[in-house]
Amino acid sequence: MSATQTFEVSGSQRPADLRTRALTPAIGAEIIGVDLSQPMSDAVFAAVLDCWHRHNVILFRDQHLTEDDQVRFGERFGPPAVSHTRRYTTKNPAVMLISNIRENGQLIGALPDGEMHFHTDQCHQERPAMASMLYALEIPSTGGNTLFANAYLAYETLPAAMKKSIEGRNALNAYDYDNASMKRGTKPREGIPSYWHPIVRTHPATGRKALYVNRLMTVAIEGLPDAESDALLGALFDHQEQPQFIYEHIWRPHDLLMWDNRCTLHARTDFSAAERRLMRRLTILGEKPV
Repeated sequence: MSATQTFEVSGSQRPADLRTRALTPAIGAEIIGVDLSQPMSDAVFAAVLDCWHRHNVILFRDQHLTEDDQVRFGERFGPPAVSHTRRYTTKNPAVMLISNIRENGQLIGALPDGEMHFHTDQCHQERPAMASMLYALEIPSTGGNTLFANAYLAYETLPAAMKKSIEGRNALNAYDYDNASMKRGTKPREGIPSYWHPIVRTHPATGRKALYVNRLMTVAIEGLPDAESDALLGALFDHQEQPQFIYEHIWRPHDLLMWDNRCTLHARTDFSAAERRLMRRLTILGEKPV
């Protein structure tokens, strides 16, 4: 979508037209003309939901949101998912701080430092997050960008032979909270959260198929020897991370980004540990992938 689109809406939101702007040809759209701190009419929400389903990632700039504002908006999409790292949650168990800031020598948020490989949130659980949203409070001068990759396009552009090789197969997704990441080529520690999900999942709202593996958390393909599994996963990771599938978001304070974990991967670029970064994350509970 190269041109700006307009939806006529009514209700508590003004102005009465909601505009969208594509972020890249592959993924992402900015929604203009909506104040998320105010109640949202059903007509406005229907337009937002349609844009989200078409573009996977939606961006709202210059939003001044309390935690309750953010939760209220998220709840329009579904029930919030309770965070499994409760020590970094706020008054709401579904809201988690992402930060490298320390108070009294203790981190106030999760995932404080450095680069993160592409992944989908909570894919190591039976019912992964349907949606995630990040709200930017403090941003380093450079780095800490978030990259988004279109998993629909990643699947649709796979070579026919590779599509056939993954048809009907499951993959194991695991995440080590204590070590903050999985290292390629190592086995998951005993007892860490893990779950087998389809390598290709079908989106319940759009009916489109998406490639549902990722470099950070997917560790094995069911029924394949280790060497064959690793080689196939490596090829799938390289394919889905091609630049033509990706949008890189350079954050500004008061940005809110929301993405669909069922058809989108995301990653983070490195940034200086000497600069403060503070984000507020909310996740929305999803369904078991099929």
